[in-house]
Amino acid sequence: MQAALKRSSLAVIRWFDSWNGVANDPTLATAEAQASADAPVESKIDWGRVVPFLAMHAACLFVFVVGFSWVALGVAVGLYVLRMFAITAGYHRYFSHRAFRTSRFGQFCLAVIGASAAQRGPLWWAAHHRHHHEFSDEPEDIHSPTQRGFFWSHVGWVLDRGNFATRLERVKDFSKFPELRFLDRFDIVAPTLLGISVFLLGVALEAWAPGLGTNGWQMLVWGFVVSTIALYHGTFTVNSLAHVFGTRRFATKDTSRNSFLIAFITLGEGWHNNHHHYPASARQGFYWWEFDVSYYILKALSTVGLVWDLRPVPERALAARRIES
Repeated sequence: MQAALKRSSLAVIRWFDSWNGVANDPTLATAEAQASADAPVESKIDWGRVVPFLAMHAACLFVFVVGFSWVALGVAVGLYVLRMFAITAGYHRYFSHRAFRTSRFGQFCLAVIGASAAQRGPLWWAAHHRHHHEFSDEPEDIHSPTQRGFFWSHVGWVLDRGNFATRLERVKDFSKFPELRFLDRFDIVAPTLLGISVFLLGVALEAWAPGLGTNGWQMLVWGFVVSTIALYHGTFTVNSLAHVFGTRRFATKDTSRNSFLIAFITLGEGWHNNHHHYPASARQGFYWWEFDVSYYILKALSTVGLVWDLRPVPERALAARRIES
């Protein structure tokens, strides 16, 4: 009984301080560690994370209570695009693959906006993604649909206790920055501040521009909750659908596929077979007809010096291991 109470209290504490007691908690053993010990990988659902995750989904139903306005929908779409860019260009192409360079301030901005998407901190995200590329679609892969099934690859792995801790040894290049460590440890701060800001925006618009037909609660539900849930599943499709549906241009060791639809909803991440073939590039749409909004934005930012050294796709990579012309 005492052990159960301790686990429950720690789960609540870790909503606010995700690093609390992690180093000394044997129940947070990683799937990687279990596999290296030749032990079966056991799923241990982290109910302390499941409850708020499900609550966020249920909160979407409040759209029927708060009503609709075009301005609330516009904020929802705008925050979806902004934060999706921070996830795809920041968390993925920058923190996970170092596909371009930016200043320390630019790095911090990408981290803050990405963290506001409520997909954990930049170090946690990058560490798990680097692990995924090392073991893609192998038994050690934490979110492979071929190993654990579609549902697990889409969302189950996020709620597994074995994937909770940030594996700092995989992100030594970025874990040296104290501001990134703070954002990663206190990963609830950025989304909470965004939620409050969106609510206050709605309150202000209700007072100053009542003709827009919005208010604080409507803006919170549409601008933050609905937008965040859409972001969750948009991002998760890359782990699940992009290993199941689509076409393959390159003979990679995994089941990664290219999909225009996934590229559309993720600003370019759907060219997943391209990416697994050559993950170092800042662009995932290798050809002009492959829709890659994140890369277009990075190119625009490079023209004004906010990012630089965008790594291209070399010709030798385009020609290697092709299974379609």
